[in-house]
Amino acid sequence: MASFIIGIVLVALIFDFINGFHDSANSIATVVGTRVLTPFKAVAWAAFFNFIALFLFGTAVAKTIGSGMINTEIVSPNVILGGLLGAIVWNLITWFYGLPSSSSHALIGGYAGAAIAKAGLVGITWGSKWIQTLTFIVLSPLIGMLAGAALMVATTWLFKGASAAPANRFFRGAQLVSSALFSLSHGANDAQKTMGIIMGLLTASTVQPLFQNETGFLSIFYIPNVDHIPFWIKLSAHVAIGLGTLFGGWRIVHTMGSRVTKLRPVGGFCAETGGASAIFLATHLGIPVSTTHTITGAIVGVGSTQRLRAVRWGVAGRIVWAWVLTIPAAAIIAMLSYWFLAWVHPAT
Repeated sequence: MASFIIGIVLVALIFDFINGFHDSANSIATVVGTRVLTPFKAVAWAAFFNFIALFLFGTAVAKTIGSGMINTEIVSPNVILGGLLGAIVWNLITWFYGLPSSSSHALIGGYAGAAIAKAGLVGITWGSKWIQTLTFIVLSPLIGMLAGAALMVATTWLFKGASAAPANRFFRGAQLVSSALFSLSHGANDAQKTMGIIMGLLTASTVQPLFQNETGFLSIFYIPNVDHIPFWIKLSAHVAIGLGTLFGGWRIVHTMGSRVTKLRPVGGFCAETGGASAIFLATHLGIPVSTTHTITGAIVGVGSTQRLRAVRWGVAGRIVWAWVLTIPAAAIIAMLSYWFLAWVHPAT
């Protein structure tokens, strides 16, 4: 049984790796699309800032995922593993089709679907955290769009007298800063979701007795409550998401960086800065917001300031459909996964 639990922790870190792989486009698509950095330099830059977010932010989002959305009394290894499988499968499907869907909402949908499969609707902790999360599905792209558009208008006005070449050089440098800020916000918000899942698993009433009296290496898996997240969980989550970002999901980078709208360095700077600001706010409030939704909205906002036809609305529409389907699709896959696991391994 203990080895099964450790295996689920590894699956959670695999999800975190896929999250970084899938969502690398959020951090690097604009800086690659504007040709400020080569693809390899861009993913290395983003991975570094994904990782150092570990030392700069708290764990409010992790605590939301670990105890604020699912009834902790029904959490079991099969619920956690079923939720992870739902999120992983949906992420791989959307990666294959090059759609920038939300890894965050895939995880939330998968976790909720597995909980419902076990206990029905009472498995969900209905309350403020669900209201905030579902509200931000709508608000995050709108906030990103408004922030990106407002920054683009303000920047255009401030630099209206500048010649094109010096302004372009300035924003190529500035985009390195904005890309770093967005990568920090991505690492801060998304790595915490995996921390929350691991904490939910290891603090489950059926899991704690397995490690309570262990010594040596296995003792690190005994966590009495969700109030304190051990450093090894924080470190492993940030390492996993950083490595995933380093490998990069190039299908989605292409969609985000060039298919939604054509970006110049000034547009990339405004999109990344606007998106990062919105995500930092959500992270501070402990809301597991979608970095994908936010940066896509910011890119659309920047493109729309040029003219509405500068945005390829057909591509944007397909992205929105992926957003709408993410939570229910991941939930359905997780339900099926849970029922299969309960059949194969009913004791957990």
